[in-house]
Amino acid sequence: METTKLRRFAQYARRNLLELVETRLQLVLQPDSAARREAPAAVKQLETQIRESSREQVIDRVAYTWFNRFSALRYMDVNRVNRISVVSPLEGQFQPEILAEAKMGHIDEEMVPAPIQAKVRALLDGTAPSPDPQQEAYRLLVVAACNYWQGAMPFLFEAIADYTELLIPDDLLSGNSILAYTREAMTPDACEDVEVIGWLYQFYISEKKDEVFEGLKKNKKITPENIPAATQLFTPHWIVRYLVENSLGRLWLLNRPNSKLAAQMDYYIAPQEPVTDFLRIAKPEDIKLCDPACGSGHMLTYAFDLLYAIYDEEGTDPVEIPEKILTHNLYGIEIDERAAELAAFALTMKARGKQRRFLNKRIQPAICVLRPIKIAPQDLDAYVAEVGRDLFTANLRTLLNQFGEADNFGSLIRPVAMDYAEIRRVLAEKGIGNQLLLEHVHRDVLRVLEQAEYLSQRYQVVVANPPYMGSGGMNGRLVAWAKENYPASKSDLFAMFIERNLDLVAKQGAVGMITMQSWMFLSSYEKLRTHLLNNKTLTSMAHLGPRAFDSIGGEVVSTTAFVFENAPHRELKGDFMRLVDGASESEKDRMIREAIGNHDCGWYHRAASADFQKIPGGPIAYWVSHAVIRAFDHAKYVGSRCDTRKGMATGLNAEFVRVWHEVSRSRVGLGMNRAAAKKSGLKWFPYANGGPFRKWSGNYDDVVNWENDGYRLQTELHESGRVRAVNLNLEFIFREGLSWTSIGTTGFSIRKLPVGFAFSSAANALFSDDDLASYLGLLNSKVHASLGKVLNPTVNSNPGDIGKIPLPYTEIDNAEVVQRLIAISDADWDSYETSWNFKTSPMLLEINEGIFQVAYCYQLMQKKWQQTLTEMQSLEEENNRIFIEAYGLQDELTPDGENNAK
Repeated sequence: METTKLRRFAQYARRNLLELVETRLQLVLQPDSAARREAPAAVKQLETQIRESSREQVIDRVAYTWFNRFSALRYMDVNRVNRISVVSPLEGQFQPEILAEAKMGHIDEEMVPAPIQAKVRALLDGTAPSPDPQQEAYRLLVVAACNYWQGAMPFLFEAIADYTELLIPDDLLSGNSILAYTREAMTPDACEDVEVIGWLYQFYISEKKDEVFEGLKKNKKITPENIPAATQLFTPHWIVRYLVENSLGRLWLLNRPNSKLAAQMDYYIAPQEPVTDFLRIAKPEDIKLCDPACGSGHMLTYAFDLLYAIYDEEGTDPVEIPEKILTHNLYGIEIDERAAELAAFALTMKARGKQRRFLNKRIQPAICVLRPIKIAPQDLDAYVAEVGRDLFTANLRTLLNQFGEADNFGSLIRPVAMDYAEIRRVLAEKGIGNQLLLEHVHRDVLRVLEQAEYLSQRYQVVVANPPYMGSGGMNGRLVAWAKENYPASKSDLFAMFIERNLDLVAKQGAVGMITMQSWMFLSSYEKLRTHLLNNKTLTSMAHLGPRAFDSIGGEVVSTTAFVFENAPHRELKGDFMRLVDGASESEKDRMIREAIGNHDCGWYHRAASADFQKIPGGPIAYWVSHAVIRAFDHAKYVGSRCDTRKGMATGLNAEFVRVWHEVSRSRVGLGMNRAAAKKSGLKWFPYANGGPFRKWSGNYDDVVNWENDGYRLQTELHESGRVRAVNLNLEFIFREGLSWTSIGTTGFSIRKLPVGFAFSSAANALFSDDDLASYLGLLNSKVHASLGKVLNPTVNSNPGDIGKIPLPYTEIDNAEVVQRLIAISDADWDSYETSWNFKTSPMLLEINEGIFQVAYCYQLMQKKWQQTLTEMQSLEEENNRIFIEAYGLQDELTPDGENNAK
């Protein structure tokens, strides 16, 4: 779907409607306004709403209400759900059809109540005075249409509050009205699929999302009311199909091996071996599919399509299928009421598209909005006394406290176990008698039980694109709650949803999700991976990497889509497609289609959980060969012989760190151990602080204030209240070692760390009592480049990942090669004026030998550089050869390659 025009419209509509509603609000609240005379109760209700929330929240709520309804009515017009178009004109006309018909004396008597008909006629024939009779008549017709659909779709067209009607925009008929822009953006082509409504919502809140993320830069955490805006992301349709077809579709085809549905599932990956152990499904009605973070329902609408095909193939009467799907099969859970309304609308439109009289059945989609519900203890005590204490067990009281922050925790809440449906039935039947003051408590208790039932039943399939939010963006309550309830996945909401969704699904059921890829590799998710690999089975994965969402530019979000079976089959090989090189949604779509049809494409792989567990940390390194797995299946790793450490963070580099030539050379201590540095009385000491890609040696630019053994850094308090510097690693400071840049966008490079250096968090370090040459050679080799990507294929190189690199089985003799590479790199570094060992320009060295022509000197210097580069390339290839042979990777790697030394 082309979304550029939709984005522009939705963002404009939000700003425009906020302005129009605010203007109307100012007029309505005037002391002598017509609204106060004609609708005093509505004005009073409006003022109450402002006091209970705020003026801004009321404006925002009303603006969105009208945006939502105008968009829905336009969609319904185009698809002829409305018998007479409400916001759209007939072809060749300008005024909406419903107004044009009314001007000719034709008013839909079923849609427009008799009193409203009379008002409209009076306005149009001039018997009712009005400064703009057509506008006023049309507004009455629009409100009547919304109220008419309230019976069939109360989730979207709930009865309009009087004050909301008062704040409907004034101009709905001109060429510059909001409805004119709605029609222009929502073309008939755009309205062919109901997902257009979901796209509009994402774009409508996109500017609010930008505000939230701008606030994060200022350390403003994401509050519950802003979680929907911060985490709303529309899933590309082909990814939805991949997830649904390989979860719901796979489950059905395992139960119906003779089904012809595979022919219409373009993204389905058929098992390569016979599968005999799977969840048994007797009939389509037995399948419950849930999206626990359903947004505007994109996953559910495609599941509807596939379920319709399943019922149809089973021979179900087409008239009955839509009702069966919405009654038995599809469930959605959401904290964002607006998005949930759209999900319910989308499913209703899907059903109506298959059965024209469906809306007459008044069937509501099973979409649950998780609302925060807090019941005061005294109110609960009074309620218990009224309905009877026998029902109110300790578990029920606990349950009633679990949803107080449902807008913050959402579907991650794990309700205490009990028979919610039965308790709800009994309480509903008992009622509260004449105790009207307890009506709100009764309603809240029943609502908690309903929400708990959605979150406790077991579904055969769960699919989701859950919210992505790292702990750095979470509000304090969410951080604390996550630590307590999801210790293995607390780092990000998406990871907690992986864990939670596998709770929601039945044994041997399927969970299909798209999430950030970080859970596959990072050490912070190692416990989660261990649990998944031991107890679940990855049946399929489309590793998307960056650029899977055209609506998100660049490398910001790297994702993966996958399907788990909720049962352990450690030796079962899953299907994996490596799509990380695709530069756009469309290219990744093409690549996955090719991989499904051609397993020899180069980016299709098969791997089992047992293979991943042979690698330290259990990364989901599905692409590696058996030779690489053998290299990891070894008892000794770098971390068993070396200490790898994260460097210090001063808390204020602007004060504590300098480039070496910014301070007096006499105040810089070079080559000292820690004890000597403390006695020296000097202030500044060499500081490895990362820097650009550089192997073997160099990047010795900075110095750090370590006066009096770093007294200030060790004792001074940071503004956060903690000690200023962290990760000091005092037992390693000033020791000889190796250092690498923590974040390397052009690849990993490591270099010697001479005696006398401190090291920063941007330059992690390795120390060992062994000869460092073998480790320097290993970590700068092509072997490490290959093995390192298995452990963590990101731009970050963490100490823990380096520690997990396997050591070769045999002793390595590469000291002479490495020492020569260090010498060449040292000479190269010292040839620049930025080195503190710089003596003179290489050009002047040529002149001092008696050659005075500059051009000739330059040619000689260039020739020497080329000879040096050639030697370095040869030495690096020899280093690569040594390690390739030591690990037995001759079939995987070649020693030659681009020389990246600088």
